[in-house]
Amino acid sequence: MTTFFNGYDGVLCDLDGVVYAGSHRIDTAVATLNALIGQGIPVAFVTNNASKSATEVAERLNSMGLAVDDKGVMTSAQAVVSLLTIKYSPDAGPVLVTGSPQLTAQIEAEGYAVTGTAADQPQVVVQGFNPGLGWHDLAEASFAIQNGAGWLASNLDLTIPLTEGVAPGNGSMVNAVAQATGTRPEVAAGKPAPVMFTVMAERFSMINPLVVGDRLDTDMLGALNAGFHGALVETGIHQRADISTFQDVVVPDWVLPNLGALLREPLDAYRGRDDRA
Repeated sequence: MTTFFNGYDGVLCDLDGVVYAGSHRIDTAVATLNALIGQGIPVAFVTNNASKSATEVAERLNSMGLAVDDKGVMTSAQAVVSLLTIKYSPDAGPVLVTGSPQLTAQIEAEGYAVTGTAADQPQVVVQGFNPGLGWHDLAEASFAIQNGAGWLASNLDLTIPLTEGVAPGNGSMVNAVAQATGTRPEVAAGKPAPVMFTVMAERFSMINPLVVGDRLDTDMLGALNAGFHGALVETGIHQRADISTFQDVVVPDWVLPNLGALLREPLDAYRGRDDRA
C-alpha cells in the first residue's frame, strides 16, 4: 500500500478554496495533487457545490491540469438526488427544484416531474446552489413549503470563496427561505454529513484517507463524522485563528498553509490537535 505524509493512503479533497478560487486555480494545489497521483496515491474530489455535474467538474479540473474523470468527483447534487430517491416516490407528485439546470437534469433522470412553481403542488422542494437564483425562485420555494411540501437541501455552506472575495453560498439562500417559512430543511445531503466521504473512500479502496478542505464547519466536521482525519488548508475560508470559534465542535488534525505541505514530512507546526496523531 502506497502512503504519504502521516501514513495516509488517499486524499478526499474539497474544491472551492482548495484547488481553485473562482476561475483561478491554486497552483500549489494542482502541482501537489498531480505529484501524489504520480506516486500512486488515489485522489478523489468531494464538493458541496451543487451547481455543476460531476462530468462538468471533472472537465474543469482537466482544464486546470488535473487528470480526473467523473468517477473521481462527487457533488452534493448527487448526494441530494440519492436522498430524494430514498425518501420520495416519483409517483407522489412533482419536485420543485430551486437550483441549477444540472441538478434539475439529475432529478429528471430519476423519473421525477420537475416544476418551478408552488401552484403545481410539489411534494418536495430540492434546494441547491445556483448563482442565477433570484427572489422569485426563493419565493416559490417558500410558498411550496408553507403549503406542506418537504424540503431537501444539497448543502448549507453560508459562503463560497471566489476570485473577488467571499460571496453568499447555498446556506445563505436556504436561510432566506427558512426565515420566510419558519422551518428548516429536513436534511442537507452535503458536508458535514459523512455520506460523500464514505462513498468515495469505498469507491477508491481508501482505508485511511486524509480529508483536505478549507472549512471547519463542513470539511473538517464532515471528516470527523466519517471517522477520518482532516487537514484544514489555509487557502480559502478558514484559518488556524478560526479554530477557537469551532473548537467545541471540531478541531482539525492538521492545519496546512497550502497543499504543498503534504509532500513533506509532517511537522509539529502543522498539527491542529495532539490527541489524534
